[in-house]
Amino acid sequence: MKPSGQKIYLASKSPRRRELLRQIGVDFELLMLREDSVRGPDVSEIPHPDEPSEQYVERVTREKAVCARQIMLWRRLPVRPVLTADTTVTIDGRILGKPADVTEAVSMLQLLSGRTHQVLTSVAIHHDDQTWQTTQRSDVTFAKIPDRIIESYCTLQEPYDKAGGYAVQGQAAIFIQNIAGSYSGIMGLPLFETAQLLQQAGIRIL
Repeated sequence: MKPSGQKIYLASKSPRRRELLRQIGVDFELLMLREDSVRGPDVSEIPHPDEPSEQYVERVTREKAVCARQIMLWRRLPVRPVLTADTTVTIDGRILGKPADVTEAVSMLQLLSGRTHQVLTSVAIHHDDQTWQTTQRSDVTFAKIPDRIIESYCTLQEPYDKAGGYAVQGQAAIFIQNIAGSYSGIMGLPLFETAQLLQQAGIRIL
């Protein structure tokens, strides 16, 4: 039986991350960061010029963790560990974020079609002025996708809140020939690595 006081804050709006944390029995409460407001997002997800993809995803994740902890303190919420994560898709050194429209989604999938790309998910836990962080990389190989299939897929809602314009756990699964790495990491939260971080931060899983 887990001891009391083991709840954490999850600073993410992603329903996939919530499902994955529940899968491993982590008790959490949502602590949302602003993404769209008059003052702009709490944490910008715009890459710096010439910023390598791994450096980018780690920086954004750390900034989210620091910001979420500040929000917790400003709101005088119970002090708990804060978990943040960020996922990016990269190919040829190019960072693919979430497509803004159909044209961008189609373009991204045409770029990924018939090739292997990388999915990087960085996870951070911030607690008591300490930060534990890890980044997991998976290689994903797409079959060659006919343009008519790409265009049909992009009429769905599925591509538009996902880095790279696809959801591994959705209909895009029919595009994927091979995965080397972490399926849950591609979804947005690598469970093995996340469990290790939680234990380092003093949070028992089982």
